[in-house]
Amino acid sequence: MGAEQQVSTGFAELYGTTPEGVWAAPGRVNLIGEHTDYNDGFVMPFALPHTAVAAVSRRTDGRLRLHSADVEGGVAELRLDDLAPESDRSWTAYPAGVVWALREAGHPVTGADIHLTSTVPSGAGLSSSAALEVVVALALNDLFELGLPGWQLARLCQRAENVYVGAPTGIMDQTASACCETGHALFLDTRDLSQKQIPFDLAAEGMRLLVVDTQVKHAHSDGEYGKRRAGCEKGAALLGVDALRDIPYAELDAALERLGDEEEVRRLVRHVVTEDQRVERVVSLLESGETRAIGPLLVEGHASLRDDFRISCPELDLVVDTALANGALGARMTGGGFGGSAIVLAEAADVDTIGKAVEEAFAAAGFTAPRIFEAVPSAGARRLV
Repeated sequence: MGAEQQVSTGFAELYGTTPEGVWAAPGRVNLIGEHTDYNDGFVMPFALPHTAVAAVSRRTDGRLRLHSADVEGGVAELRLDDLAPESDRSWTAYPAGVVWALREAGHPVTGADIHLTSTVPSGAGLSSSAALEVVVALALNDLFELGLPGWQLARLCQRAENVYVGAPTGIMDQTASACCETGHALFLDTRDLSQKQIPFDLAAEGMRLLVVDTQVKHAHSDGEYGKRRAGCEKGAALLGVDALRDIPYAELDAALERLGDEEEVRRLVRHVVTEDQRVERVVSLLESGETRAIGPLLVEGHASLRDDFRISCPELDLVVDTALANGALGARMTGGGFGGSAIVLAEAADVDTIGKAVEEAFAAAGFTAPRIFEAVPSAGARRLV
């Protein structure tokens, strides 16, 4: 049974009626551009084939009923008038936060019955929470005929996560889920939300991109992410700019010198400014058909996240080092850090060798076995039924 059939059937069993529709929204992998989004910088995600799927119907009585096939427990029933930021510490905060954000923005959402399931690995740095938010936002946008474009839904979902859930994430994850296209990576300027779809069809060029989920769980609201965001904001303030995006790469050395003995802030600034430049270099290489040449930039990005941003972990470093030692074209950690996943760019012929080497390295180190799968640039959020 496909996911859409599964949620339709589950919805009918829970609520005693057929849903008005079924929607899907994908998780994402970020090719390059890490921790640049809340610094008004550049990012380059693409959507995964893994999705959150929701069967949804409207209600008119100011009630929201939520159920997930992936979480133990019955239907959660909430009153729309009672929805308040940081009042909920369970998974329901994500869909409820979206309803709150839509209503706060003046959109006439009068209630809903929602049944969800997801194949996006949770805690793996692949944006399972953004997929959950975007699928609910898209369904309500369609059902209540709100007419909001993808980028605007993404912004409301980010507000739900920042204010309602209380996690200080940037705009990338929700925009990727809402706006990506099959066979492309999304070059996104997070300042003005301008987008460009960059062709990224690895299979056609004899390459593959592996995601290695280290199974080390991370949680954005646990403080370390927020600390780095605050450090970046401090750096921008000390340098007299609106955001670190405004420090040109050519002036980085002078900017670092001006920060004097603020060692931690200097490291954060160096990562963000060099990472923005790496995104632009990757775009330029992909546009000129030099896909294999992006490998070294991925490695450079990992070193910067490990040494300057200090958000890697032994498992992520082991993936990168092992993959490169076994012929990978490039590899780096992806996502917020402190666990989650790494990506590996490789020739199709080398994929099995690399996967096996990583599994053996994890076993030898006494780490939990990683989950390895291929990432294929896929479609953004859409209505299925």
